[in-house]
Amino acid sequence: MALKATIFKAELQIADMDRHYYHDHALTLAQHPSETDERMMVRLVAFALHADEALAFGKGLSTEDEPALWQKDLTGAIELWIEVGLPDEKEIRKACGRAKHVIIYSYGGRNADLWWEQNRDKLERAKNLTVINLPAATTQALAKLAQRTMQLQCTIQDGEIWLADQDDRIEVKLVTLKSSETLSR
Repeated sequence: MALKATIFKAELQIADMDRHYYHDHALTLAQHPSETDERMMVRLVAFALHADEALAFGKGLSTEDEPALWQKDLTGAIELWIEVGLPDEKEIRKACGRAKHVIIYSYGGRNADLWWEQNRDKLERAKNLTVINLPAATTQALAKLAQRTMQLQCTIQDGEIWLADQDDRIEVKLVTLKSSETLSR
């Protein structure tokens, strides 16, 4: 018998002063049995950073050819492809061919550093790719916010990102490893 996804509900209030985006989102996050709280919360942060009415979560870890999040235009063309973790370099190049913009949010401490060292040269050629790393301390703190029902506030101002619930407030630190030539967050 296959294990089923665990469903998390998040009421996410976003105040992104850098983009002038102020909106509340009622999100349903399906956590694949093999997905950690850390990865799920990185997906949620990625959603907050790029929030848009057309931004949607992909079907999950077990679905190939779909990212963690994506945004399509009205014709079905992929505007934004967001992947979380340490994806295969060939899959990233394939995504760069399918989408206007691709963003990778890597995490995992030393493993993320090794992944970037191994893939940097090949990925530097992709003009529409941005790679951002989240330090281990940040993602571990985010994982502690994970609850089946969450009420979160995300504030973004002058490049600083804060995610808070009723008890804790976490500064989300981002380290840009590669910037796209075609994308501004």
